[in-house]
Amino acid sequence: MRRRRTGREPEVDPFYDMLFNMLIAFVFCFIVALLAMNPKALKAGDIPSKAEFIVNVSWPDGNPDDIDTWVQGPGGDTVWFRAREAGLMHLDRDDRGLKGDVIVVNGRQVVNPLNTEVVTIRGIEPGEFTVNVHYYDTADGLPVVVTVSIIKVNPRADIVFYGQVALARKGDEGTAARFTVLPDGSVANVNTLPKTLVQRL
Repeated sequence: MRRRRTGREPEVDPFYDMLFNMLIAFVFCFIVALLAMNPKALKAGDIPSKAEFIVNVSWPDGNPDDIDTWVQGPGGDTVWFRAREAGLMHLDRDDRGLKGDVIVVNGRQVVNPLNTEVVTIRGIEPGEFTVNVHYYDTADGLPVVVTVSIIKVNPRADIVFYGQVALARKGDEGTAARFTVLPDGSVANVNTLPKTLVQRL
């Protein structure tokens, strides 16, 4: 026989609700702890995503031109937009000016005006690094002033270099900075002596 609801059912004790929520939290923490204690070692070839150095290259917001970043390591390996990984160097962000800068947010198209490229160096490799910028493509034919910063992030953030490179026209290449990483991870001999990296394809 089906029981009729009278609207006077007994109230649920809040103490039981609290106990139930604590039980759920305990189970969740237990699962997280089990996952954290997983003894699997890193697979061969895996590289931790931490960075030792970060190279930021930026040019004026809303500028339609495409500026490319080239970084060469001590062994001659070079990272650029067609070789996004080379040794311990990674091109994390390749910006093409206003191309591909439209994103959809809540169903609306929004233009991201920021122009920035990021290269990370994820380990200590003794020797000289060279950071160049290249005026790859233009939409307006105007000169572009590019700002470059190189930051050593371990064990604390230190600015290795901060400066600007003026690129007059499409095809121009400029050396922003050259610096030497010593075996202990410290930096020496920061300079702006020109060195060509761009491959003429």
